[in-house]
Amino acid sequence: MSEKPKLLIVDDDEEIRTQMRWSLNTDYEIFQAGNREGALQQFKEHTPPVVLLDLGLPPCPNLTDEGMATLGEITQLAPKTKVIVISGQGERENALEAIGRGAYDFMSKPIETEELKLLLKRCYYVAELERDFVAMQRQLSEDAFEGMLGTSEPMTKVFSLVRKVATSDAPVMILGESGTGKEMIATAIHNQSSRRDGPFVPINCSAIPENLLESELFGHEKGSFTGADSMRIGKIEQAKGGTLFLDEIGEVPLSVQVKLLRFLQEGYIERVGGRDMIPVDSRIVAATNADLKKGMADGTFREDFYFRLAVVEVNVPPLRDRGEDIDFLATSFLKKYAAEAGNKNLAFSAAALKAIRSFPWTGNVRELQNRVRRAAIMCDGNRVAPDDLQLPSTAGLVAGQSLKEAREALEKELVEAALHKHKGKVTPAAAEIGVSRPTFYELMDRLGIKR
Repeated sequence: MSEKPKLLIVDDDEEIRTQMRWSLNTDYEIFQAGNREGALQQFKEHTPPVVLLDLGLPPCPNLTDEGMATLGEITQLAPKTKVIVISGQGERENALEAIGRGAYDFMSKPIETEELKLLLKRCYYVAELERDFVAMQRQLSEDAFEGMLGTSEPMTKVFSLVRKVATSDAPVMILGESGTGKEMIATAIHNQSSRRDGPFVPINCSAIPENLLESELFGHEKGSFTGADSMRIGKIEQAKGGTLFLDEIGEVPLSVQVKLLRFLQEGYIERVGGRDMIPVDSRIVAATNADLKKGMADGTFREDFYFRLAVVEVNVPPLRDRGEDIDFLATSFLKKYAAEAGNKNLAFSAAALKAIRSFPWTGNVRELQNRVRRAAIMCDGNRVAPDDLQLPSTAGLVAGQSLKEAREALEKELVEAALHKHKGKVTPAAAEIGVSRPTFYELMDRLGIKR
């Protein structure tokens, strides 16, 4: 059996088929057909991953009906097949319509051989990625790490560290940008620990007003303040025997930091308005996207509290540093949301994959997930385009830019577009790109955008 990848050429012009076969048979195992019936027969028999398809087929070679019908039947039989549509110079609109119906790409006649060879290489590369994804997904469905997807070296190191730290009761500090999945890491630490049968209690410290945070964490006694009509236990006690996850720990005021430090040192709490010292066995896992060392320098975060919390640090990498995980995560999200939208044949176009790889993903995995979900809902055909993902154009990039310069240019375009769309209002602009308000302000300052 030949080891060369299979390629089906469908064209009613025998001379064109012969020329293509002559120029491509060194690299591919070629199959040919001159009409729809022959194309489907060859496709069913050999199942090639890539098809070159002329839209003008008999009995009406001057129309596109037969070509479109052939495209539809091939993508129905095997949705992952990469069909490259061949069109005449005046048929660009037909070619674009074909892409909307599931074609991977198109070329205009006369065919440039070198251009065709490059396009075929890209098609087979994407097809191989998709095959690897299916195999990887099958494996991950059996042994995924706490529901988290990732095979890149940075994430493999994170998973290894989580397994190690989970065996102890030491406090853990999870550091990472907004949207990187810090709560999922915290949940994994809990689920991998001996406390897995106990409660996992999360609290977002930045979402609770400063005057209520102490009561929320430590609880209060009846009558301790106006409105305290009954005794209430706090999050620390609720997590007894389990894990308390303190998200956005950098937002905790100094007065509450002191009480949390005392609990970490002694294992006792005192409810607001109470006098009893109550022993509580809860493990603390904290997370932040803030620069705590800067907070220690300017006096907003206690140094002794930091070192009590950060016995072990877990640094979650941003999505842009996770290499091949980007393609894998995007494809995984698309499969999930396409099924929910009732379009299981939905796949990324070549342009969409290119845009996904080049985008800086300031909002990380959360932003990628949100954009793919929107695309699955909004896409009209079977191929997701960059517009469906609402990715900014790369037209503003300049040749010779470094990766850092290109990334900052895209980030600035994205932030400015969000601000313009929401008339300068930061809260909806931050939500638009999938980041928190503090992260959005940090981006504005770093990119030189005036508040």
